Amino acid sequence: MKGLKKIALATAVAAAPFAAQAELTALNDTMMGNVTGQAGVTIELETQVSIGQFRYTDTDSGAAGEIGGGSFTVNDIELGGAGLVTGANPIFDTNGDGTPDLAASQLLDDLAINIDLASDGDAVISVKTISGLPIDWGFTASSMNLEGTAGESTTLISGMSAWGMVGKLDIRVDTEDAATTLGGTGDGSLNIDTAFTVNNMEFDVPFLAVGVRGLSVTGAGANFDYNGDGVVDLSDVDLDGSGVAGDTKEEKLNMGFANVNMDVYKGNGLGASGKTDVLRIDVNDVIMDVNVASVLVGGTSIGSFTIDNLNVQNTRMAIYGH
Repeated sequence: MKGLKKIALATAVAAAPFAAQAELTALNDTMMGNVTGQAGVTIELETQVSIGQFRYTDTDSGAAGEIGGGSFTVNDIELGGAGLVTGANPIFDTNGDGTPDLAASQLLDDLAINIDLASDGDAVISVKTISGLPIDWGFTASSMNLEGTAGESTTLISGMSAWGMVGKLDIRVDTEDAATTLGGTGDGSLNIDTAFTVNNMEFDVPFLAVGVRGLSVTGAGANFDYNGDGVVDLSDVDLDGSGVAGDTKEEKLNMGFANVNMDVYKGNGLGASGKTDVLRIDVNDVIMDVNVASVLVGGTSIGSFTIDNLNVQNTRMAIYGH
């Protein structure tokens, strides 16, 4: 006991100088809440990515008479800003007000990634911009090929290039399965909610002698029944009740940007497949217009086409190996 008292006395003496400098105060519930409830993390980012080749190879042996062993490749991938495709520092009118407001470089830049944890443990990730303007993106790939084990090869797509804008990308990793009633296992799910445009995409399909020029993917605009009341009117896009359609950022996104919402999770196969623990993708909503300025067949344009007010709902996929 005397030894313990001596140790306690020595500890108190050693701690005395620190105690003289700062008063130790117990944290109450409010103070603890301030410690654990601070705002999340923001990551600012600018980048440009080059990949020489992406290759997927079927894991089967590929022996004579068997299916499998071939590969799918994507070559010379470039991902960055819209300047990759459109040239050096073009300026775009991203909000449709008639005034150019964004200078695009070859960098995927102006990115701010906000990461927060909700009270129920969900991870909430929101990709926005530092400036508040949409994110411009550009993508190119020289070819997409099928390749056999004995040197056979077919070029599916060549000369792929595209650029566009991302107005919203919200990702939520949910601790509860968002679709348990549809065959989920209850282990959690990933929800993706995004608004984007493809302003111009071009590519060729050599083995069919087909080419596509000026493909765009945008929002359905003011002629779509966004609120589902069966009537197309200004109230469908006048979300803030101001009486003016498209006068807020959210309304512009709904009208001008394609909208996609989906859940990804582990679940069961569809129907009578009997598969378990498969990759499930449930498409909750897709709203977009698709326009192609020119379709080439044999090197000659045969015209253009438009898909107006494309709306995909209640679509489920189960993906697994075989």
